[in-house]
Amino acid sequence: MRACYPGSFDPITLGHLDIIERAAPLCAHLTVAVIHNPSKTTLFTLAERQEMLTQQLSHLSNVSVDHFSGLLVDYVAQKEIRAVVRGLRDSSDAPIELQMARLNREMNSHCETLLLASAGKYSHVSSSFVREIARLGGPIEQLVTPRVAALVQQKLKSKEAS
Repeated sequence: MRACYPGSFDPITLGHLDIIERAAPLCAHLTVAVIHNPSKTTLFTLAERQEMLTQQLSHLSNVSVDHFSGLLVDYVAQKEIRAVVRGLRDSSDAPIELQMARLNREMNSHCETLLLASAGKYSHVSSSFVREIARLGGPIEQLVTPRVAALVQQKLKSKEAS
């Protein structure tokens, strides 16, 4: 089965990596699909997020990185992907994830959603928290890989300088 793990990945966190590494063995191929939403302000460009993911996932032979804009169901239909992988950090994620899964299935009857519970140690981790903590000068090394932490710090410094 071909599956897709969509997200903004701005930046990729240890929680994202946990879900990807656990989902990859469950499918023949996993596409990590970066959402491109031009109306949303991101810290990293689409190309930077794709490159960051490619570097972080190079050890997984059945995982590739792609991007899309528009509806996820259109993307998975175009790519002939059968399942969407989503992570559940805690019980507050469940209602919205279930609603999205039902809507996706209504729009594309071939689109199943696989919900994976996050590891407890990552249940509090989100890209927005990483960005905010980093902006305020706090430590992010326990939330992202060392390479991503360096990229976040470098990006914030370059934004301050401009």
